[in-house]
Amino acid sequence: MKITEDIYQVGGAGFTSPEDAAIYLISMDGHHALVDAGCGRMLERLFQNMAACGVYPRDLEYLLITHCHYDHTGGARAVKERTACRVVAHEKDAVFLEKGDSRVTAASWYGERLEPFRVDWKLSSPRVNIPLGGQTIEAIHMPGHSPGSLVYLTRSQGQKVVFAQDVHGPLNESLLSNRQDYLHSLGMLLDLDTDILCEGHYGVIEGKKKIRAFIRSFMRT
Repeated sequence: MKITEDIYQVGGAGFTSPEDAAIYLISMDGHHALVDAGCGRMLERLFQNMAACGVYPRDLEYLLITHCHYDHTGGARAVKERTACRVVAHEKDAVFLEKGDSRVTAASWYGERLEPFRVDWKLSSPRVNIPLGGQTIEAIHMPGHSPGSLVYLTRSQGQKVVFAQDVHGPLNESLLSNRQDYLHSLGMLLDLDTDILCEGHYGVIEGKKKIRAFIRSFMRT
């Protein structure tokens, strides 16, 4: 599904496995990154969807992980093995990915075990710029749903686009969620004043007014 000239949805329910959170493809100036990797149960379908956008495994430069949960990362090891991509995640979530912690990553919720994999670029600063072609993707630490939750912010066709996968939560003790951090992060997300929000389970939300209403709906819960 084409979102802008540079951004597509290539995975998630209706695109790959029903259990997958949304997977987005960013293609800028012939350079390519995936945002998250789903559970990994329909990897061939994911690569077919990427190919339909003109992107093949050899072309992928980054796998940008928003957070460690299995519906976003279960396919990460296989994507990494099939491509030459660098996996990017926040250091506070990377530790659970690299040791294959099926509890904190919620793999056990799906009756699965997370296969550990190496994170190539562990982010630690509040904001980090990731170059992609002649453009920049900004990774912003917004903890709460998980300790190392990230959002990725970029521009496409003059619009601010943010990939904030689990704006809705949930918050759960086994996931090391923190409600105070979560509410603070929602406030940060509002302040980005974005034009397009690519979420993990609610799809693509366009328009500043709609996005602000969506974010605020979770601040009241």
